[in-house]
Amino acid sequence: MNSAKKVLFWDFDGTLGYREGMWSGTLAQVAREQGGLDLPVEAFRPHLAQGFYWHDPHTPHPHLTTAGAWWQGLHPLFRDAFRNVGCEADTAERLAQHVGPAYTHPAAWRLYDDVCPALDALSERGWTHAIISNHVPELGELLAHLGLSACFAAVINSACVGYEKPHPAIYAHALREMGDPDVAWMVGDNPIADVQGAEQAGLPAILLRKTHPSVRYQSQDAHGVLELVEKAALSRTANRL
Repeated sequence: MNSAKKVLFWDFDGTLGYREGMWSGTLAQVAREQGGLDLPVEAFRPHLAQGFYWHDPHTPHPHLTTAGAWWQGLHPLFRDAFRNVGCEADTAERLAQHVGPAYTHPAAWRLYDDVCPALDALSERGWTHAIISNHVPELGELLAHLGLSACFAAVINSACVGYEKPHPAIYAHALREMGDPDVAWMVGDNPIADVQGAEQAGLPAILLRKTHPSVRYQSQDAHGVLELVEKAALSRTANRL
């Protein structure tokens, strides 16, 4: 159990890193590389707008916390997406099996340029970092490939714990994992999953790389996180005087 007193919980996808093409681009890539089909990315998007576990975050899935079960649970979504863009049934079935390996291929993932300097600066100020992410079971391997493993004291991944943000159970799990720190924030790019979910769990939250009129703390880049948490600390100190 980590005894850190100040913890920053970070989302991963869209906050720290990203995959070129995301899910729609992955299916288009699979269609091209495995099926010789030139299908536009845009054709897949409507068929992936629902069906992932995080699209129904109020339904836990503790029975799908092994990689095999997790990916198999999404197989119908991918198969039907290929069918809906015109693939024959047997082709769609075959292509769907390639989505997982293509999506998690390390070469497709990138870090935002501001991430490592911001993490280092915050660590120097006494902050411990952890991840709370709705992600694939292979998130740990992706973090290792990107050189981030040593930056985080814990990785709380929905694919492994069976709860999706903004479900309160994943935040409760994260706080327990980090030893119930005295001060903790959530940083992420989703105003519902990251900000609203964290605030409902009692954590202040920073919306990163996006803007939203209802969010109090926002920053366009990771460098701004340090300024926000330090200003909040000064405000708390002043209020106690």
